[in-house]
Amino acid sequence: MNDTTCISRAATLAGFTSAVSSTNGVQLRDLPPMTTLRVRTRNSEYQIVVSSGDEVLVKGGHFFPSLTEARFSGATVGGSFLKVGWIGVGLRMEILLDGRRIITSPVYDIVTTASSSDQRVH
Repeated sequence: MNDTTCISRAATLAGFTSAVSSTNGVQLRDLPPMTTLRVRTRNSEYQIVVSSGDEVLVKGGHFFPSLTEARFSGATVGGSFLKVGWIGVGLRMEILLDGRRIITSPVYDIVTTASSSDQRVH
């Protein structure tokens, strides 16, 4: 009998740490309030307006048809590991809405809009 179990590298702490450290991204808490992000994922495009701390306004995807108050949790590969407050290219966003955890498809592109200029993160 073979009791071997295969686990994806991203599902391990070392794999998650490697994935997060090798990706471009943005820490929401480092952005001034009212900074707007345009985040394109594999399946949707999101508008995220930074409020305070992990509080954001989100529009896009299936769950956010209009600007909606939510809590931004962070970046994940879809498992139990989370980089708090981070949006990373290649990772999924985790957003809390009314006690539900919404996990997006992987992020392809992040553009920040602060004042009058756009800056592409990746």
